[in-house]
Amino acid sequence: MEGGVDHLAHERNKAQFDVEEMKIVWAGSRHAFDVSDRMACLVASDPAFKKDNRATLGRKELFNNTLRKAAHAWKRILELRLTDEEAAKLRSYIDEPNFTDLHWGMFVPAIKGQGTEEQQQKWLPLANTMQIIGCYAQTELGHGSNVQGLETTATFDPQTDEFIIHSPTLTSSKWWPGGLGKVSTHAIVYARLITDGQEHGVHGFIVQLRSLDDHLPLPGITIGDIGMKFGNGAYNTMDNGVLRFDHVRIPRDQMMMRVMQVTREGKCVRSSVPRQLIYGTMVFVRQTIVSGASSALSRAVCIATRYSAVRRQFGPQNGGVETQVIDYKTQQNRLFPLLAAAYAFRFVGEWLKWLYTDVNQRLQANDFSTLPEAHACTAGLKSLTTSFTADAIEECRKLCGGHGYLCSSGLPELFAVYVPTCTYEGDNVVLLLQVARFLMKTVSQLGSEKKPVGTTAYMGRVEHLMKCHCSVQKAEDWLNLNTILEAFEARAARMSVAVAQKLARFANPEEGFTELSPNLVEVSVAHCQLIVVSKFIEKLQQDIPGKGVKELLEMLCNIYALNLLHKHQGDFLSTGSITSKQGSLANDQLRSIYSQVRPNAIALVDAFNHTDPYLGSVLGRYDGTVYPKLYEEAWKDPLNDSVVPDGYREYIRPMLNNQLRNARL
Repeated sequence: MEGGVDHLAHERNKAQFDVEEMKIVWAGSRHAFDVSDRMACLVASDPAFKKDNRATLGRKELFNNTLRKAAHAWKRILELRLTDEEAAKLRSYIDEPNFTDLHWGMFVPAIKGQGTEEQQQKWLPLANTMQIIGCYAQTELGHGSNVQGLETTATFDPQTDEFIIHSPTLTSSKWWPGGLGKVSTHAIVYARLITDGQEHGVHGFIVQLRSLDDHLPLPGITIGDIGMKFGNGAYNTMDNGVLRFDHVRIPRDQMMMRVMQVTREGKCVRSSVPRQLIYGTMVFVRQTIVSGASSALSRAVCIATRYSAVRRQFGPQNGGVETQVIDYKTQQNRLFPLLAAAYAFRFVGEWLKWLYTDVNQRLQANDFSTLPEAHACTAGLKSLTTSFTADAIEECRKLCGGHGYLCSSGLPELFAVYVPTCTYEGDNVVLLLQVARFLMKTVSQLGSEKKPVGTTAYMGRVEHLMKCHCSVQKAEDWLNLNTILEAFEARAARMSVAVAQKLARFANPEEGFTELSPNLVEVSVAHCQLIVVSKFIEKLQQDIPGKGVKELLEMLCNIYALNLLHKHQGDFLSTGSITSKQGSLANDQLRSIYSQVRPNAIALVDAFNHTDPYLGSVLGRYDGTVYPKLYEEAWKDPLNDSVVPDGYREYIRPMLNNQLRNARL
């Protein structure tokens, strides 16, 4: 910290809990904290990873800069012999979307999940040492969420024992895969399998795209970048690509054959490996997205909270010191629920890690009983957390007033980098409709032998939940977590049953599903919010050490739940889960908890343990020296390289001298 002045020290001294212990809770374990802390410091102290001028770079410089950082990161990973866990953390703290995200996050897991033992032995050593760089080519110009609608074809040619990969239409061009545009040498390409004139659905194929000698596209392959994306810097560091195939031939053994093989004669044979195993990968990817939501949200909240404590506006009429913005109830009412949500998403993300392990163990043992529920719940949580986080980052920008609009605040770029999460790995509305299908199926099976499991277990108590009454009589009654949980369960169960009854009136269920889809989306949201609330409550039932740590987490859990209850009061009232008086008492309780959280606000965002270089925000600096830094940053803009701007002679001076009448611009 420069000059050692900590402008937020007076805030830190107010904390009523052990911040070091809260850091461990946030990280998930002492081991996870140590790895995170070491990697964050490694990145922060290495000048090669600085990111202060991204917003002013042109696309080519920006991209080149990203390649340099990715190469430097790989060099450090090898020199320091980092573990996979450390390497992944290091890359996340460099905080710049690039081709390695897709290589490690999609290409390698896809080979592990869908390749046979032989295929893994052939391709993984090459991928793990980055002798090949891979991407994941699924989405096309004409189809994203509807994977079954993909148009690229892979036709088996028994004469040569090869597949012919082909893009029959413009809309079948692969479009969006990260890393594809300029870097990847290989891709896992999803295409419709055709043998002997018959279609066998969409399958994955490993296809080499570029020569390993001179990086030129191989014959029959057209490849490029799809152009600038939203925001400054942001996702423009990534070479999202377009790819077209003109009858490209690959050996038969480059089809991913763990679940289905094509024999030398062109026969399709299902292997003994159940196809459900593929879903394990999807559960894994969506779990990482939920954890990513808590990280992105925590950064935005950290910036907004620190700046709200530094910034002063208005105040006493007699001209005393102006009021810290964070002391205004309107600011707390908008900011603290976002702070609470960051913690809520953290804990549900932790639980999803456990779920992934559990599902995988069951899959290995051929137990598929929990898979539909796990699939629905990861789809729903991916949708809920990413939509909320994207909106919350923008809300944090507004909470920082005018200065939040400056790129140096870090918020515009954080927003622009984060927003695509709402569409990739499943469009958020489409995902909620998948969840709704599962919920409707669950409701239809109530009373049968099939008992609802996991996150839908509450549906097994549907008779009780349809007629229970909320017992709240005074505001403090809302502090009872069981009372909150039952209200959320009653709301979700009653909404599900109500829509199921409406669906039953349609002669054609599909027509009903389409007609009622807006209601079904609301049902899914209610169910997913219940999951987040219940996992937060489960977290609080564990042993949490550290002075005051558990008490503060309880307050945050209350804020998260009661704020949702307030925002969705229509649901709770219309289903009769609470009365309007109880809704009003919940709001009173919420205000009083804000006052209790207020002295701890800065310490709660300190617990995220974000370094200044990682936050990349003048407003969110740990030491609170906002104004000198804002001033300093301004002078770094390329426009300030010259005092008199380029173009003064041609355009400004003639205007000032009234010489424009006859001039031709």
